[in-house]
Amino acid sequence: MATFLYRIGRWAFRRRRLVGGLWLSVLVLAVAAAALAPAGEEEDLAMPGTESQKAFDLLDERFPQSNSQGAEARLVFQAPDGQRVTASENKATVEDALDSLGKGEQVASTTDPYTTGAVSEDGTIAYSTISYTADAVDLTASTKSALEDAASRARDAGLTVEIGGSALDAEEELGGTTEIIGVAVAAVVLVLALGSLVAAGLSLLTAFVGVATAFGLVSALAVPLGLTSTVAILALMLGLAVGIDYALFITSRFRDERARGSAPEEAAGRAVGTAGSAVVFAGATVIIALVGLGVVGIPELTKMGMGGAGAVALAVLVALTLVPALFGFFGRRVLSRAARKTDRPGSETIWSGSEAIRPGSGAIQPGSGAIPSGSEAARSEGDAIWSGSERPHRVPGTAGRPGLGSRWARFVLRRPVAVLMIAGLGLGAVALPALSLELGLPGDESKSVETTQRRAYDLLSEGFGPGFNGPLTVVVDMSESKNARATTDLVAKTVRAVDGVESVGEPVLNRAEDTAVLTAVPRTAPNSGETKDLVHAIRDTVPGVEAETGAGILVTGTTALNIDISEAMSDALIPYLSVVIGLAVLLLTVVFRSVLVPVKAALGFLLSVGAAFGVLVAVFQWGWVADLIGIEQTGPVMSLMPILIIGIVFGLAMDYEVFLLTRMREAYAHGASPGEAIVNGFRHSGRVVAAAAIIMISVFAGFIGMNSPTIQTMGVGLAAAVAFDAFVVRMAIAPAVLALLGHRAWWLPRILNRVLPNVDIEGEALSRRGPAVADESDAAVRRLPVGRD
Repeated sequence: MATFLYRIGRWAFRRRRLVGGLWLSVLVLAVAAAALAPAGEEEDLAMPGTESQKAFDLLDERFPQSNSQGAEARLVFQAPDGQRVTASENKATVEDALDSLGKGEQVASTTDPYTTGAVSEDGTIAYSTISYTADAVDLTASTKSALEDAASRARDAGLTVEIGGSALDAEEELGGTTEIIGVAVAAVVLVLALGSLVAAGLSLLTAFVGVATAFGLVSALAVPLGLTSTVAILALMLGLAVGIDYALFITSRFRDERARGSAPEEAAGRAVGTAGSAVVFAGATVIIALVGLGVVGIPELTKMGMGGAGAVALAVLVALTLVPALFGFFGRRVLSRAARKTDRPGSETIWSGSEAIRPGSGAIQPGSGAIPSGSEAARSEGDAIWSGSERPHRVPGTAGRPGLGSRWARFVLRRPVAVLMIAGLGLGAVALPALSLELGLPGDESKSVETTQRRAYDLLSEGFGPGFNGPLTVVVDMSESKNARATTDLVAKTVRAVDGVESVGEPVLNRAEDTAVLTAVPRTAPNSGETKDLVHAIRDTVPGVEAETGAGILVTGTTALNIDISEAMSDALIPYLSVVIGLAVLLLTVVFRSVLVPVKAALGFLLSVGAAFGVLVAVFQWGWVADLIGIEQTGPVMSLMPILIIGIVFGLAMDYEVFLLTRMREAYAHGASPGEAIVNGFRHSGRVVAAAAIIMISVFAGFIGMNSPTIQTMGVGLAAAVAFDAFVVRMAIAPAVLALLGHRAWWLPRILNRVLPNVDIEGEALSRRGPAVADESDAAVRRLPVGRD
């Protein structure tokens, strides 16, 4: 793999104009396709195989006229204090507002609250349902304005009027300003980590190319594939985060290769061959985990996984081709200012093979052979030279202060047990709230009180009870029943007798009179545990009626479907987690050729995910710091989030595991002791991994400010998971465990050593290619004989 990617890197560098032109063309085509494509429709969640979904499918078959119905709106009227909506003056106001709506071109019908009984018992609240001939996304601006004007007309007359229903769903603004702040933070981190505005801009530019292409393709395919805005936002979120990180990893390795004396084209090839191999592996793990979401059986979750996987795949392709091409365009400006000062003719650089020793830098690389000791290769340890088992001795002129990564690694090596205990117990404490995890799906009750949909929801709950906003639909299949009327009467009587049912409406039969629909209103709110128990109680009660009448009875409705989806998510959580963990152990065994390292990585992943779930429960269920991030209503965690977070974080966790431990294994394979290998890994990759993690956290946290509860939950969960995994698991627990295991950490049974393929993710094949130095045409760098300055 490393050799193949090495050739791709060199080819992209040489053919940079062709590569740049191709990506620019792809970007333009994707954006143009998105601009010309019709807007996608926000579809309801579906869960094939559940009772509620079977009932919906039966309704589509037996009540075909319902398929032609479009969006709905609900005008909710409240009389002023001390008055009733049934008073003549208020009644005239309501009827006037509804009459103005009935003249609209897209209005199919409006209901009169005074004839349909849609007035609360105390007479203070009433509502009317407006049905449209078009879906929410197809409603014209004049139709929506007419709805707002009707509400304003009644408000001017003194009534309180709010608008609910699906007609305004397409009007919701998902945007916010915090995602811009997240990108700005990422830019600052890139500048600080790379020390170059050009290098930072290169990483951002390539990430934007990938994410803009992915976002454009998702938008263009929204209608034919039924993709929702949530799919597009997930593609944006993931593409931006991994795109910046992958470009950062390859850019950092390119700069290292240039510092060692490689010619620009050679450095680009080696950067793609080494760091690019890790990028391919890391990207593949994210893609596999996201595509695997399809096994859960929820179409929307499958689409989210496929959209996110496509964005990650594009990010990998951009990193492997466009990034090295831009190295050719920007030249020495990719290097930091300090590196550019020494990267010039006449600088005091001593080349030894493919390695550079810069006076005062202490940059003596493993295996360089720069300072031989008998037949053994000298090894670098900060500003000292390790030679076999000899004590370190300093080289004059090469002393330098160890970096933060090296100092932290040595600290962990001195106190591995204390670090492991503190980090492990800390994550365990954060994960404790996850034991109270409750799953559900957000509705209007989770929206901001500043929205008219939320205020309409609250008025309906006040006037008609908390269960009014979550009615249950009981579908009766009477194709095998002999007496339709007797069957429906018995079903209504049975459901009405179940504890927790507020009321049961009159049955509605289809034209063939072989199917009936009854509406049962619970006493409790849609997302409450009591409503969940009620659904199960009704389902447990009706089998006796089915046996007596021969009818089939199904409980459905949005509330029942949400309950079924949440339970299906809970049931699928452990199996999916097992598959992901098994995949992680298998892949890491192949990469690191070790048994204990993959097991350690998997257990650490479980800790970080558990802690992220604990944060979700504390914030979204218990309301901790909810006001700080704009969450006004607590409740169950969105049912899709746990599995979605597991799928995404699994791949991202493998990013940090690979980039950090690759350098450790490389040093260990070249003869370094286990402790030296840990320090080597942090010296070379610690800073880059920390910067990448901060960037990813900033990008994910930037989406917390969006108005969508789904995106908010995703932003909080992913930001917390990445923070825990990168800084606690990979940078504290991982080195502590490796320090305690010593040589055993890298043990692999002989039989596995023979069977497992060698993917060469460290690029060992490239190290056998010989010196990688600048040719004579590169005036900025020259090769001098060993021993000369």
